[in-house]
Amino acid sequence: MYDFTILWVLIIGFGVLMYVLTDGFDLGVGILFPFARSEEDRDIMMNTVAPVWDGNETWLVLGGAGLLAAFPLVYTVFLPALYIGVFLMLAGLIFRGVAFEFRFKSAPDRRGPWNVAFFGGSLVATFAQGAVVGTFVQGFATEDFRFVGGPFDWLTPFTVMTGLGMVAGYGLLGATWLLLKTDGETQQWARRWAYGLLAALMVFFVIVSLWTPLVDDYVRSRWFDNLTWLWVLPVGTVLVAAGLWRSLGRDNDALPFISTIALFAFFYGGLLFSKWPYVVPPSYTFQDAASAPESQLFLLIGLLFVVPFVLMYTAWTYYVFRGKVRAGAGYH
Repeated sequence: MYDFTILWVLIIGFGVLMYVLTDGFDLGVGILFPFARSEEDRDIMMNTVAPVWDGNETWLVLGGAGLLAAFPLVYTVFLPALYIGVFLMLAGLIFRGVAFEFRFKSAPDRRGPWNVAFFGGSLVATFAQGAVVGTFVQGFATEDFRFVGGPFDWLTPFTVMTGLGMVAGYGLLGATWLLLKTDGETQQWARRWAYGLLAALMVFFVIVSLWTPLVDDYVRSRWFDNLTWLWVLPVGTVLVAAGLWRSLGRDNDALPFISTIALFAFFYGGLLFSKWPYVVPPSYTFQDAASAPESQLFLLIGLLFVVPFVLMYTAWTYYVFRGKVRAGAGYH
């Protein structure tokens, strides 16, 4: 029987990356929501993500279900360690989803609570995701394939820093998405926010990059024991960030959003390769966490049908709802 572990790593890694990139920008729009110039601008902002936000979360379901099927040990450790963080993330996503539906149906003078719910849900979900990433970096207290730590081990100064960094990152995704989907004063407002959020994100990038080797000995040895090709990732991150800064001053509305996607891809690659081959650091690798090859093969056959369809309907949705969104109108 063949070992499909590496293939499953690629599939789940792709699903998680797609979720971060797609749901990241609509969470970012929610983070920027209370700072909009007017209620009309908030209508425009919400209309830019209304046709796609729920479909974006398909990737979260795909990644989570695939992780349970292919690497059950991850659930055995992650869920007890991250119950509170995962609960906050899901609660935030629920609040955001409810706010979407009820805000559209509310009278203009009664949208205040739903604006708060949309912002609060987006902020909490984003911070929780960043804290979960930080917990993965700092590792888990395990014994005999079980989590033996406390319920608040996930909440440390380091994970607070990664959570705030994720807020800045998703905010930047949201701002560059608005550059792509809006025009006029709304677009210029988003451009100003993009400059500030990019600067904040790079500050968090430097702090977390310097802090991570102090948190994890394995990461420190991986990066500093010898000079390897891994240094391409931080160098590439800085170059892409510089290109993104320059693109914000140009007339190309799509380039800043594409550059932000590339920036997140470098972040993601740096995280994965820093911890490889551990999926439950500091003790268990992907091979340790993998399910039986027969189970992996059975589920893989189903995914070979599901993933192409998800990609096709996602691409079709974005194609149908392409173009700018303007006040009092839909798509053009």
